[in-house]
Amino acid sequence: MSLIKTATTLIICCLFITTLAYAKTAKDYYNSGVQKGESGDWNGAIGDFNKAIELAPNDTEVYYNRGIAKGALGNYKGAMEDFNKAIELSHNNADAYNNRGVTKGFLGDWSGAIEDFNKSIELAPNNADVYSNRGFAKIALGQKDSGCLDLSKAGELGYAEAHETIKKYCN
Repeated sequence: MSLIKTATTLIICCLFITTLAYAKTAKDYYNSGVQKGESGDWNGAIGDFNKAIELAPNDTEVYYNRGIAKGALGNYKGAMEDFNKAIELSHNNADAYNNRGVTKGFLGDWSGAIEDFNKSIELAPNNADVYSNRGFAKIALGQKDSGCLDLSKAGELGYAEAHETIKKYCN
């Protein structure tokens, strides 16, 4: 009897250890989601990010990246929710403000987009993409001169298409 009990305990321990060895962590799901997103599998990425959030519900980067994936699929409301959550968890995430601004632009909320771009620039003042995004938002609101100044600043910071963009929208 004792031998059977010992053998059973040993088998259960081995199964438990094997299960632990194959259990994925939130970081595993996050990394897998990033890889799937980079390859264009946005639905797969969202599935992995959902699993990561189940395991680590306060990870800003997971919400941020799931927002990017949702936005890539045209789910701007879902993207907005995820960027809001990323900002709630980390008020200093300049990229989340920028991407929330882009999402607001897709939804036609240009004033809200500019507010987010302003905050992103406050947090990371040398990001050419944010100046470019804010410039386009200002132009969409009819603030051509100010928008063109932002596009020029984006060019100074390395925005490769600045010259052509300024030529198209500002002359």
